[in-house]
Amino acid sequence: MVSSKKAVLLAVLSAFILTIVAGVALAEEKIGVIEPQKVLFQHPKMAQVQKQVQAVVQKKQEEAKAAIDKEQDNKKKAEIYQTKRNEAATEEQKLMAPLFKDIDLAIRSVAKAKGLTIVLDKAQVFMGGIDITDDVIQELKKKFSN
Repeated sequence: MVSSKKAVLLAVLSAFILTIVAGVALAEEKIGVIEPQKVLFQHPKMAQVQKQVQAVVQKKQEEAKAAIDKEQDNKKKAEIYQTKRNEAATEEQKLMAPLFKDIDLAIRSVAKAKGLTIVLDKAQVFMGGIDITDDVIQELKKKFSN
């Protein structure tokens, strides 16, 4: 009986110590927050990429319509439609990837300059954190003004 009480006491004490240690570790973290959508839409190349994406989507829709018009089987029509949607999504990912890379590098640069150890999506943070959204946008503009 005594050993089970000691085990419970040891477990509670361990949990308490872990909580204190975790609190100290978090206190040392400097947290930044960012609005990813705002940054993305302010990327200097976003308008150009959006036009490219729209062109790809329109092309895939036209290809799908032409192929579906020739087909009689509804199941095959659905397969054609889904295939063309997937192709459009893949192309969109390829076109957007460089923008995401630019944004990632800008976030890292700003975070390093400000001494931030963590950067979170502002929508996921109830309160607090240093908003670096505008700083990241300026970093992107600076990169593409040269």
